[in-house]
Amino acid sequence: MTNALPDDITRILRASHHNPFIYLGRHQQAAGEIVVRTYLPHAISAWVGPQRHVLSPIDGAPGLYEWHGSPDELPAHYQIHWEESSGAYFSRHDPYDFPPQISEFDIQLINTGKHWHAYRILGAQPWQVDGIAGVRFAVWAPNAERVSVVGDFNHWDGRNHPMRVRGSSGIWELFIPDLGPGCLYKFELRNRSTGDVLTKTDPYARQFEVRPNTAAITVEDKSYEWRDHAWLTTRKESDWQHSPMSIFEVHLGSWQRNEDGSFLDYRTLADRLVSYVSSLSFTHVELLPITEHPLDASWGYQTTGYFAPTSRFGSPDDFRYLIDSLHAAGIGVLLDWVPGHFPRDEHALARFDGTPLYEHADPRLGEHRDWGTYIFNYSRNEVRNFLISSAMFWIEEFHIDGLRVDAVASMLYLDYSREPNDWLPNKFGGNENLEAIDFLRELNSTVQGNHPGVLITAEESTAWPQVTRPPDLGGLGFAMKWNMGWMHDILDYFGKDPIHRHYHHDQLTFGLLYAFTENFVLPFSHDEVVHGKRSLLYRMPGDEWQRFANLRLLYTFMFTYPGKKLLFMGCEFGQGNEWNFDAALDWYVTQYDLHQGVKTLVGDLNRLYMEYPALYRLDFEWQGFEWVDCHDAAQSVISFIRKDDSGRHILIICNFTPVPRENYRIGVPGQCGYRERLNSDSSYYGGSNAGNPPIINAEETPWMGREYSLKLRLPPLGALVLEPLD
Repeated sequence: MTNALPDDITRILRASHHNPFIYLGRHQQAAGEIVVRTYLPHAISAWVGPQRHVLSPIDGAPGLYEWHGSPDELPAHYQIHWEESSGAYFSRHDPYDFPPQISEFDIQLINTGKHWHAYRILGAQPWQVDGIAGVRFAVWAPNAERVSVVGDFNHWDGRNHPMRVRGSSGIWELFIPDLGPGCLYKFELRNRSTGDVLTKTDPYARQFEVRPNTAAITVEDKSYEWRDHAWLTTRKESDWQHSPMSIFEVHLGSWQRNEDGSFLDYRTLADRLVSYVSSLSFTHVELLPITEHPLDASWGYQTTGYFAPTSRFGSPDDFRYLIDSLHAAGIGVLLDWVPGHFPRDEHALARFDGTPLYEHADPRLGEHRDWGTYIFNYSRNEVRNFLISSAMFWIEEFHIDGLRVDAVASMLYLDYSREPNDWLPNKFGGNENLEAIDFLRELNSTVQGNHPGVLITAEESTAWPQVTRPPDLGGLGFAMKWNMGWMHDILDYFGKDPIHRHYHHDQLTFGLLYAFTENFVLPFSHDEVVHGKRSLLYRMPGDEWQRFANLRLLYTFMFTYPGKKLLFMGCEFGQGNEWNFDAALDWYVTQYDLHQGVKTLVGDLNRLYMEYPALYRLDFEWQGFEWVDCHDAAQSVISFIRKDDSGRHILIICNFTPVPRENYRIGVPGQCGYRERLNSDSSYYGGSNAGNPPIINAEETPWMGREYSLKLRLPPLGALVLEPLD
């Protein structure tokens, strides 16, 4: 001990000690005596214990103090008292008088990538030891020589609270007693090889300061009282594949704003958004990432806080209130979640301990050139653990009903958006990212396996097979996949002048060749109304009337086509301008009849979709769809049937030209009457009101291979939804 003492002192003074507990705190000496040592670089005098025994300065070691005495003179956990040059006095329990608080079992699980609740171990945890409350800090930094907790409680000085490393695990921990919620903190790390000192935010932090400040904030544990037990029970037992799902995609920062242009807070959003979404009968909202992010312009997709809802809109409990309110109204909540990349911001994950820790070292594996971001190293146990724990966190701590994983294609392909010589093949010579594939399978199995009814959806833009099939059958295990191919085909088709559409009829029909190979969501998302693509309304050709008619036709086609539905905010009322993340939607346009008509139609389509099982029961199964006629390219008309598992059906006819079709005959399954259940050309929606009699009786005239047929009037740029009458 004597030989090691000078080295321990030197390392503490230059803030490079990997285990200051060796020297600081209470230590047994010869002849039954104890010594208490503390390092207080800002103190001018110090005392210890209830009797306030004087702590003497150690010669040649400024800031180091010690006291020698009998063990009986100090309680089990003593306090240090000191005065600083400012004249302020402080008292605290000595952090270096407490044993390690994290179990070896937890450490082993984290190091092997099997701790699904690592967020309960790492980060800043409210903690009690022998009745003494405080905060237990822990962080993974295997290439650090020293790690300290710095904050507003210790002058942001890394000399005050150095942590202990737990063997070779790379995990550092320190229990700081007498701290509570609301403290600002970061980690200060000294790299083992270079000696560089870095100040980083906590990867597992639960709350952050409002940008541009970046400190993490200690939070109270489980202060929110949830009211959604019945919702969670129903979700667990739901048959979601055979239930309606219509998703309203929302960017909280630009849906609505205060009159002065500032953000609405989570609680105000709860009141307004719940009412609005309920009025339109959407079943779910999907939030663009609310995980903490430094740059508004990233829309949340360049995340720095994987365990923290952004402070832009309030506290974590405020966000819980928003989710709780949506659940109370019967609305599910999906969250965009981004494990595909992370930003280079120096205060966050990038080169966390001075080395490529969360990312690959080789830029051919570790960097997205297009986005200027880093790629997670999915081969590291602790990185996979970090991401899976994040997913579990949002499900368990915030009652999120599902995650939509962004940019899955960028994870699956090693050569994604890369030049020929700017990527490395896998061990078999292919371009598949084997580690990412394993991670996604583990993610989906772990989260959905432990939380039935929770849905993980992939935004995957390629033909990768079996994205929504179980891993044990060779799939990736996602619940659903965005149907990007259908979306691109349909928007490209609708963007063409109707006079040319008959040349492109296959774009309407091609999607049915693969519609049931995956569990598809039909997405008209935020990505389709930015970057010069224009709003959906202004992607439609023709004059003002034709644009709105096309838009109404587009939505009716989507809501009657197989697959779950997703519509980005503003599209439901025909926003004219492209989406601007930096301002509220153009709500003023809803005072105009044509915009209001689109909004009314979207609400009616949602209610129609939920009312008729034929439109949702077999969304993912071929038995739920049947063409009546897909070959009428000359007139740009299609007709099809949707069926439920009892055989009941709904008939849909779409006319993609501005020419009304009189006496248009289609074959039908039987001899019965039909009525218009919805006509997208109704004057109620701003249309020309071209329609049919209240009851249209089937005639015994064979047509299209069927024994019976209907003679209809097809509205211009319109769709009919016909219900058979028993």
